[in-house]
Parts: sequence; structure tokens; C-alpha cells
Amino acid sequence: MSAPTSADQAEGTTPARGLDRFFEITKRGSTIATEIRGGLVTFITMAYIVILNPIILSGGTDVVGDNLAFTQVAAVTALTAGVMTILFGLVTRLPFAFAAGLGINSFLAVSVVGQVTWPEAMGLVVINGLLIVLLAVTGLRRMIFEAVPLELKTAITVGIGLFIAFIGFVDSGFVTSTGQSSPPVGLGASGSIATVPTLLFVVTLLLCGVLMALKIKGGLLIGLLSGTVLAIIVEAIWNLGPKFGADGTVNPGGWSLSVPELPASWVSLPDLSLVGQFDLFGSFGRIGALAATMLIFTLLFTNFFDAMGTFTGLSREAGLADEKGNFPRLKSALVVEGIGAVAGGATSASSNTVFIESASGIGEGARTGLANLVTGVLFLLAMFLTPLTSIVPTEIAAAALVIVGALMMSQIRHIDLTELSALIPVFLTVTVMPLTYSIANGIGAGFISWVVIRSLSGKGKKISPLLWVVAAGFVVYFARGPIEVLLG
Repeated sequence: MSAPTSADQAEGTTPARGLDRFFEITKRGSTIATEIRGGLVTFITMAYIVILNPIILSGGTDVVGDNLAFTQVAAVTALTAGVMTILFGLVTRLPFAFAAGLGINSFLAVSVVGQVTWPEAMGLVVINGLLIVLLAVTGLRRMIFEAVPLELKTAITVGIGLFIAFIGFVDSGFVTSTGQSSPPVGLGASGSIATVPTLLFVVTLLLCGVLMALKIKGGLLIGLLSGTVLAIIVEAIWNLGPKFGADGTVNPGGWSLSVPELPASWVSLPDLSLVGQFDLFGSFGRIGALAATMLIFTLLFTNFFDAMGTFTGLSREAGLADEKGNFPRLKSALVVEGIGAVAGGATSASSNTVFIESASGIGEGARTGLANLVTGVLFLLAMFLTPLTSIVPTEIAAAALVIVGALMMSQIRHIDLTELSALIPVFLTVTVMPLTYSIANGIGAGFISWVVIRSLSGKGKKISPLLWVVAAGFVVYFARGPIEVLLG
């Protein structure tokens, strides 16, 4: 992936001096036009969260039988993502966008609110965020980040690439569950591509690939917009409709999340009444200190290491990481990421964290926080334009994820795979992420296997003591279910 050329910068896109100096646009080989395109691509790839997050959160009934309203969650999802993305871009000058983390929102809706109320669950998210901020401010979070060996940092990047691609394949319907124990997944419907939305994913994927291979400026954006226009035309002709109807019916040939059709109404006023609806310590009184602490521990580990892995992958993909895998303004990035968790809990949008889909904007050339400003402003506009946000179907956006996954996969060339004591932890890190649908699980498998295999093969002196502590924490994390049972 190449940086913008001098010819690009000569096309009337030379940054204004103040803007250039603040975001280091020219220094990083970018232009204002490139940053705008990158920010737009990131938003297009992430926009689904404004629809998906409300679907997940509003589907969870809490312990007293209450639900979060879909429209209210959609509004705070866009609000929090916009504010946090802009804040991160201004503070760190990095092109990493924020939104509600999918792992944590699912955990809240499925596992947490069965024990506590929604305000109490969001209080746990706020506490989790405050702990992350504390770890970042004290420098401990950065120490853990720097204690990770370069081989594992690179493996995390590659693993995230495969994870992103797998998400894209699943979201598009190209890879589906077979409903059997073996094989658990398969190609499309009954081993073939049998739906128009999945076919359009393939067409968009190939179009993006051709445009990027030809080094067409804005190739990824052009491919996504072309795929969206084609999807709108197809929907207007065949009226495929949604895959899941409001009455519970299933239409196998429909669109999985967003139906690509022009809305009757383009503007809607956001309902922000969920802002501030959290109970910081109510869960401790309802389920006890021990049970609440275990929930916070799970949130903390998931949030902490998902973000660390994503930061590692994105910074390397953007060419902003040094030889040790660290990137500019690392401490500030870690602090703001913790603030994202606090903000997500305080608005009932769920913990906001750095999004791996930011890699799509980086693939388009984004290198600075200016791209974040573009993405953030579009999220804020999405509060009022929720119908417009749903025009891009998930199947089209999924094509960008697969392309970006391929780009991130190339980082594996930096790992020496001839040393088995490094190869096995790297392999586990890379494979566990997509296979368990969790960045944190992949990092945990890599950390534990690294300290065990390296130490028992005579390389223990080179392992940071902090890495041993984190690996022990992951052992507890993986065994938290039995531990909770033992502790009653």
C-alpha cells in the first residue's frame, strides 16, 4: 500500500499550513483530499453500527423486564461514535475511528442484563472504562503494550486481518453456518452462492480488487459506491426486501441488515433521552460484590486487549508503528480509548472503542486524525439522517473488510517463522481470533503459549515479567466460568 505521490499533492490538495502542521499531513505522505476520502470510506464501512448496535441492545431484556428503545439506541450510538472519533482524531492525530464494540454489546445483551437492569449494566461499563483510564494514566497500560514481543504484535495484526475478512465473509452470506457439527460453516446456501446480495458482494469485492490493483486513486471508495448504486438498482427491480421480517419470518434471499432503497424521509430528529441513564453501583447491591466484580473483570479484559490488538494492527497497517510496534502518542491513545468506554456507558450506547473497520480508510490512504474528523462529523449527521445511513447494505460494506484483511495479511512477512517457539504462539494468535470471533481470545492464546513454550525451551530470561502477569490474567479469563461456579 503506497502513500500518496507528489503528483497527488500537486492536484490542488496541498494542506493549509496550520492544518498540515497540526495533523502532520505532509509529513506522513498524505493530502487533505486523501484524508477526506479515507474518512468517508471508514464511515461507509462502519455505518452499519448505527443499525446493528440498536438491534443487539434493544433485543436484550433486563432482569426487571425492561428493554432499550431501538430509536433511542440508534441516536446515542451515532452521537457517541461521532464525539469519540473526533476527540481521538484531535488528541492523537491518528486515523482510528470509534464506535460501540460488538463483542461487549453482545455480552451485555446476552449475559449481563439477565442479572441486572440496563442502567446497572451500563454502570459496569462506566466502571470498566474508569479502570482502563486509570491504567493508562499511570502508565501501566503502556508498559503492558510495550512488553509484548514484536512477533506477537505482528501476529496480532495478521490475526485481525483474518478476523476482518472472516467478518466480511459472514456478513455477506458468502460463509454461513451449516447447522451441523461437521463442517460447522460452509459456502453460501447449501454449498453455493444462491442469493443476489451475496453475488453483489462478490462483484463489489472483485471491482474493488481490480481498481486497487490498478492503483486507481480512491479505488476502494469507488468500488463501494458503485456496489451500493448497483444494489439500489437491483432492489428497485426485484424488491428483495430484508432477510428477517418484523413478524419473525425469514426471507433467505433478502438483505441481511440494511435494505438498499431510497428512504421516503431523509431526516429524523434524534431521541437522546438515554444519555445519563446509568447506575454506577446498583449492580453490586443486586447481585453482590463478587459477581459484579467478575462481570467487570470480563469487560475489562475484553475491552483492554481488543483495543490493544486493534491499535497494533491499525498502526502497522498505516505505517505509523516503529520497529518495536509502538506508534505516536501511544499514551494519549490509550487514555482516550478508556474514555470511550466511559462515554459509551454514560450514554447507554455500550463501550466505545477503536474499530477495526478503520483499516478500510487506512487502505484508502488515511494517515492522520483529519480522516477521523470527517468520519466523526458524518456520524453526528447520522443522528439526523438515520434513514440515509441504512442505504449501504452490509453485503457491500463487507467487500471492503475482505480487501483490508488481505492487506493486513501481508504483515506476516515480517515474522521469522523458522523458530518453532515463536511460530506456535504466532499461529495460535492468528487462528484463534477469527475462529472464536474474538480479538481478545487470540491475544490470550498467543500470550499464554508464548510464555509457556518460550520459557520451557530455554528462552524464559527474555520474557518480560509483566507478560507473565498478563498471561496469568488470561488463564483466569479463560477459566472464569468454572471459577464463578466454584465461588458460588
